Amino acid sequence: MSRRRKTITKHWKPDARYNSVLVTRFVNTVMRWGKKSVAQRIVDEAFAKVTEKLPESSPLDVLQKAVDNAKPRLEVKPRRVGGATYQIPMEVPSDRSSSLALRWIVDFADARKGIPMMEALALEILEAYQGQGNAIRKRDEVHKMAQANKAFAHFRW
Repeated sequence: MSRRRKTITKHWKPDARYNSVLVTRFVNTVMRWGKKSVAQRIVDEAFAKVTEKLPESSPLDVLQKAVDNAKPRLEVKPRRVGGATYQIPMEVPSDRSSSLALRWIVDFADARKGIPMMEALALEILEAYQGQGNAIRKRDEVHKMAQANKAFAHFRW
């Protein structure tokens, strides 16, 4: 019998304006202290800025491509084997990879000081869309760590 509790899969409702589950998850990632209306306004204004920069494409498609670019495929998880802790490379489930990508985009936008969150979020989305920026760098770091610890992959079970 498993010692860990069973994971609960959350069923997300699509966003009212864009009819997209991804936008709902993005708003919830931006949200702080339960202020969903503030988070919704930040995301809407960030999408407006993305539309200004790229008028030919929809902000929903830009966000989808940015998240797809920032998704990690491998990550390392610590495993204790015989008194030593090894970093074992593991494949990332699709739900977790998109959650990580969204979190990285929001966290790096929040780390940009001196500009409002809407602008920082729009810039971070555009950079991830173009395949550059901090979220892409973080994904590459995670992949590099998994590649460096490939020798311990046989400890995976």
